This record gives sequence, C-alpha cells and structure tokens, in this order.
Amino acid sequence: MPSSPDLKRFYALILHILGARVPHVARVAELEFVALDLFSKLEIKMLIIDELHNILAGRTDTDSQREFLNLLRFLGNKLQIPIVALGTKEAYLAIRSDDQLENRFEPFILPPWEYNEEYLCLLASFSKIFPLKHPVALTESGLAKKILERSDGKIGEISTIIKKAVIWALLYRGEYLTEDVFDRIDYQSPVERRQQIERELNN
Repeated sequence: MPSSPDLKRFYALILHILGARVPHVARVAELEFVALDLFSKLEIKMLIIDELHNILAGRTDTDSQREFLNLLRFLGNKLQIPIVALGTKEAYLAIRSDDQLENRFEPFILPPWEYNEEYLCLLASFSKIFPLKHPVALTESGLAKKILERSDGKIGEISTIIKKAVIWALLYRGEYLTEDVFDRIDYQSPVERRQQIERELNN
C-alpha cells in the first residue's frame, strides 16, 4: 500500500511491480483497466497488500479511507482470488468499519517468534545472505536465544540486530562475525527504548 491513500498511486505501483509501463497522465479508470487485464493475462492467483494501515494516512476526513475499502471489495468481486491484507491493529479496525469487508477477511494475529525449529530456520536464512567470509552460526543456542530476547521476538527487530552486527563486523573485525560482536552493536530493544523515552518525559 502506498504511503498515502491514493488510488492512482496504488494502481501505478501494481503496474510497476508487474513490469508494465505507467503513463504519467493516465486516469485512475485507465490504470485500473490495465491492471485488471494484466491480472487476468498473468493468471495471478493471490493479491497480497502489505502496510494496509496506510489507508488511514493523509486527509483527516474518511473519504480516501472509504475509497480504499470500496476498492478492496471491488477487487475481491472482480478478481475472484484470495486477497491477503497485512498491517497493524489500525488496519484491522479499518476493515471492521465495513461490515461486508469484515465478513471477507478472517483476522489472524501474528505471534512473536519463539525459540523453536521455525525460529532457527529463520536465523539460518539470514546466515545465507551474509556478505562475510567468517560468519558465526546464528543458530548456535546461546546466540539464538540472545537475539530472541533482545528483539522481543519481533521480526523487524531480529533483522535490525543481525544487520547491525554484520555492519560492525565488516567495519571493525575484518569480516569476522563473532558472538561478542552482538554485545558491541549500538542497539536498544523495544523495551529499552520505551523505558528511555519514559525517563526523558518524566525529567
């Protein structure tokens, strides 16, 4: 979902992702026609819309929000394929504001990561993309648990911790990523950040 609720930007982004040329002066109806035509020709099986809560950004009135809710209903009817919408709690509340849409979307809350086989597979996938000559095994029990604890089990935080460690190793360790590097990076967990903000606000 674009950063602001705009139908033209939404369709233009879809066309760009599908590799189609996007006329700068095209109207929404024209972009919509081309997008739907491509969905049919390419036999798209599923539409996944990330950052759905962005429909709440922009104008203070609800016109643009209502436009996008109508758009979701329209695409569901027209495409006849599953639509997956990802977002924060605000995105879910926006869906709930439309009775017809609420009946079409089954909510599923993504839980925090836990220390299990799936989590270790996630860490292993990060290891495969390291631009390092000597990376440490992220799946090693002590390190894996340390990353999980500091990140509160949030995928974005896990990614941030690992990226910061890799950058630190590239800059200061000659491409050696060891467990102690994770203690040296400049990183605060979500809990630590909240505590710091609360301390500053109370001063």
